[in-house]
Amino acid sequence: MQRGGPSTGLPTKTEQADLFQAVWGRNGECPAIVVAPATPADCFDMAIEAVRLAFRYMTPVFYLSDGYLANGAEPWRLPDIDKLPPIEIKFADDPQNFLPYARDEETLSRPYALPGTPGLEHRIGGIEKQHLTGNVNYDPENHHFMVLLRQAKVDRAAQDIPDVEVFGEPSGKVLVLGWGSTYGSITSAVEKLQREGKSVSSAHLRHLNPFPKNLGDVLRSFERVIVPEMNLGQLATMIRAKYLVDAVPFSKVKGRPFQIREIVKKVEEYL
Repeated sequence: MQRGGPSTGLPTKTEQADLFQAVWGRNGECPAIVVAPATPADCFDMAIEAVRLAFRYMTPVFYLSDGYLANGAEPWRLPDIDKLPPIEIKFADDPQNFLPYARDEETLSRPYALPGTPGLEHRIGGIEKQHLTGNVNYDPENHHFMVLLRQAKVDRAAQDIPDVEVFGEPSGKVLVLGWGSTYGSITSAVEKLQREGKSVSSAHLRHLNPFPKNLGDVLRSFERVIVPEMNLGQLATMIRAKYLVDAVPFSKVKGRPFQIREIVKKVEEYL
């Protein structure tokens, strides 16, 4: 749950300043999946989504909530547990053909082997492993191959996450792009502008690494993209780097959430 930083910082206030750390802060070109809930009720569904992706792709998943959600509340219907989608794991059980670093053709994840299963013992630890065998390996070509493989595995998660949805017209003058707890303020501001007949839409990201596969097309459908964030423009930087879209950062790092009128005023500058 992100709060105002750094260090102890503002322990009772909200912020969104840990996105870079989650997406780019790991050592040695070792990416991870990053997801973020948008509302207090959404925290439940995105927790399930984080676990689903972690097991399906055998990779760490960062679950980035923030103080405004942690201290927020809204009516929420308790789900029927039996109707939730199952998270299934298939454990390896064939010692004759077991390779600890073999890869699933669809997800590039490795096989799950229960510790202590006869014939499925293998090395674990932080030293680089050889493709397929899992033996310790210092070969330069193998290391380069494994770095590419780890990135490709996280990239493939994009095939397994939903497309980003646009609130409003699918193209127009301004798109307000957000993530995390800015959802409420952004949506209310865009609703107000739409009632006034303005060409404004919004989109909210719940998957931040990898991005939804349709995000590039959505961004290029608007003349201007504005990104309100409680940081100095971290998502805006990522968007500009990946899609070469001239996204406009709208930063506020005061430990307080955006007000609706602040977003309305910013959008009107670009209409």
